[in-house]
Amino acid sequence: MSRKSIVPFGPQHPVLPEPIHLDLVIEDEKVLNAIPSIGFIHRGLESLVEKKDFNEMVYVAERTCGICSFGHGMGYCEAVEHVMDVDIPPRAKYLRTIWGELSRLHSHLLWLGLMADAFGFESLFYQCWRIREKILDMIEASTGGRVIFSVNKIGGVLRDMDCEMLSRFVDILNGMEEELKEIQKTFLFDYTVKSRLVGIGHLSIKQIHELGCVGPFARASGFKVDMRKLGYDAYPDIDFEPITSKDGDCYARCDVRMREIYQSIDIIRQAVSSIPDGDIAVPVKGKPDGEYFMRIEQPRGEAVYYVKGVGTNNLNRFRIRTPTFANLAGLCEMLKNADYADVPIMILTIDPCISCTER
Repeated sequence: MSRKSIVPFGPQHPVLPEPIHLDLVIEDEKVLNAIPSIGFIHRGLESLVEKKDFNEMVYVAERTCGICSFGHGMGYCEAVEHVMDVDIPPRAKYLRTIWGELSRLHSHLLWLGLMADAFGFESLFYQCWRIREKILDMIEASTGGRVIFSVNKIGGVLRDMDCEMLSRFVDILNGMEEELKEIQKTFLFDYTVKSRLVGIGHLSIKQIHELGCVGPFARASGFKVDMRKLGYDAYPDIDFEPITSKDGDCYARCDVRMREIYQSIDIIRQAVSSIPDGDIAVPVKGKPDGEYFMRIEQPRGEAVYYVKGVGTNNLNRFRIRTPTFANLAGLCEMLKNADYADVPIMILTIDPCISCTER
């Protein structure tokens, strides 16, 4: 006779890179339900907006998460710039786009390594992170930091990249593509890997839409939505289309992220080939008075930044809705009726970032 039991999963677990906590309702080896518990590492970053000058708050916003740091800083800056009616120089828009795509490469390669580690391919894990080191080296050379960039400011960016540096980056990325093809063979065509991913954690496009999922997690089920197509920064001048799959399982999520790596390399090439000369920032006068919602495409999906100013040095409100928060409902849905042994891999396929979620 089978019995139901509740098994706590996380916040510490050997497979999970993030302290996510789920209570799993188990019957035999099947998961009947998953109940998320949010707040384990809540830090209260959003409330600091009432104590920090709106310019200083850029550095707090960046520290919402290490992996997504550039996007958080950029999303905050662009929201405040809309409130203050500041139009940043075209060169700054291109620089933000290049750093944003380097950040996406950094995040996706990190995720691929963690996924390889989850299903037991240690050598593949090291290969992914070895290639990722090249991205971090480029970020360090252009910004001075490897994880926290600190190059965004209200009105533009703090650092520039000369033609020689940009050309060298493109050469490095061109060489990386050949290395990535070797990794892709294992991730997408190895029998043992496919046996762990194909048909696992399926979600239909209807479920994705109803649950409000975002990013590669949503696009892997055929939901063609990408905030970069809204046209912020240099993206209106870039030729690309959202990458999707129709399968909606763990394999499809891996496939979409793998192809997005090549897409990000191509976007950087296009941005470098057409980056205009000129200033990288404009003077900003006055204080923010008004409110704005800014939507950008973080590596994990759509992130929303809400700011409200009342004409003082300190903003009155700052709120972030992160991709992981949006995808938790989809995660809980796909865990229903799953095998208990598949739970860690299924959690990883949403690319969870609990630092972003618990601000």
